[in-house]
Amino acid sequence: MSDILGQQFIDGQRSALGGETLQSLDASTGQALPYAFHQATEHEVELAVAAASRAFAPYRQLSPQRRAEFLEAIAEEMDDLGDDFIRLVCQETALPEGRIRGERGRTTGQLRLFAQVLRRGDFLGARIDRALPERTPLPRPDLRQYRIGVGPVAVFGASNFPLAFSTAGGDTASALAAGCPVVFKAHSGHMATADRVASAIVRAAQRTGMPSGVFNMIYGAGVGQALVKAEGIKAVGFTGSLKGGRALSDLAAARPQPIPVFAEMSSINPVILLPEALRNRGGQIAEELTASVNLGCGQFCTSPGLIIGLRSPAFTQFLDAFAHSMGSQPPQTMLNAGALNSYRKGLQHIAKHEQVDHLAGRIQGDAQAQPQLFKADVQLLLDGDPLLQEEIFGPTTVVVEVADQTQLRAALNSLHGQLTATLIAELLDLEQFAELLPLLEDKVGRLLLNGYPTGVEVSDAMVHGGPYPATSDARGTSVGTLAIDRFLRPVCYQNYPDQCLPPALQDSNPLGLDRLVDGRWSRAPLS
Repeated sequence: MSDILGQQFIDGQRSALGGETLQSLDASTGQALPYAFHQATEHEVELAVAAASRAFAPYRQLSPQRRAEFLEAIAEEMDDLGDDFIRLVCQETALPEGRIRGERGRTTGQLRLFAQVLRRGDFLGARIDRALPERTPLPRPDLRQYRIGVGPVAVFGASNFPLAFSTAGGDTASALAAGCPVVFKAHSGHMATADRVASAIVRAAQRTGMPSGVFNMIYGAGVGQALVKAEGIKAVGFTGSLKGGRALSDLAAARPQPIPVFAEMSSINPVILLPEALRNRGGQIAEELTASVNLGCGQFCTSPGLIIGLRSPAFTQFLDAFAHSMGSQPPQTMLNAGALNSYRKGLQHIAKHEQVDHLAGRIQGDAQAQPQLFKADVQLLLDGDPLLQEEIFGPTTVVVEVADQTQLRAALNSLHGQLTATLIAELLDLEQFAELLPLLEDKVGRLLLNGYPTGVEVSDAMVHGGPYPATSDARGTSVGTLAIDRFLRPVCYQNYPDQCLPPALQDSNPLGLDRLVDGRWSRAPLS
């Protein structure tokens, strides 16, 4: 990329109608990088949505095989981005090279995984109830159902994952797999990275013969509202703050034609330390928790922000080891100045509360994030104080000590919706505290046992979602193949001649799908 102004990606071309520009910055130094970008105008937002709307019908009617080839081509183009690309991402985010290379592998891996989903075909959800003309008192018509894309999707890039939750990340991949063109809003923290990835997507679209408006990208502050309110947008994918996600959800609900917003927002991911586990391996748990809290400077939506344990000598020994381990951790550079400023404010907010003690951590300065450990009175949870429910985005966690099993149950009942909850337990603990499992099921999207929530596998079974405020809609996931469900809707055909039906519903079953036929799963052609 040369030292010129970057432009929007609209309908397969570049656009620069506005005069205002945005500067890319080095995350470690704050110095300007040689990349600047035109702020999108409202007219450019309209043009991008119009391009996606024109692309929708021809794109969604392509065979799953064609869409799979497109996703695989994006992955190939991203794999071909050179070492200069890796250096650029590191500069814009202060994330280490190993992390970026791993994240690129995850991003291309999930694109290829969705290509497998398309070839597998189960996402179509084909169901057939054959006609019963002799049924009394009324005959049954021939009914056939499958799922199609909802329409153009607006996707907002995340700050903490410049690749996996960004331009070609999970929301974009699942929307494109569903047959939905995308209008992507680039995150201001890594605009040059987004530019390179968007170029790869456009190249992949061109080489696989996709409609020109299948992918569009805009830059700038203040354009998100116009994007969500645009009539052509039919769903929104968002990863970010509770404030931002709630604002988009409210905007979408207030539209003349309301649309769903799938927003991943805020989670403190409680970790419950049960007694037998602490007695057996308290020191090890302290080291493992320290690593999880500090991984990636705590800039993960699954970072463990609340640790709960039952009062005991083993818990006291664990807490001493945990405080020592957290206090010895070095500072780290955050993604950008805004993230550090928010982290600093979060620390100030919790530290001044009279029912919170500071256990470990050096004084927070202006350059890097210092790891911190706090201990809070359980009464804050029991009284419904919002303090401990608020995510502090960075390398910080809060420990709460409960008196007994009854108080533990009450504390967990007080929690809001979460992405994850973790039990650190032995078999004896699981038997004694069996009542916690159904309680936690109602609170979270993913339950972990003797692991740590940082690290989200991309697979068929993964759930990365949860009750509000973890997400705006707990029925979906933003990671894993089930993410495609967010951007699909069912359509039923009644009494259509076979040759006029989509392939997924034709008698011959040309796609070779497992279909629910008259209440039984079958792959056989219909006679």
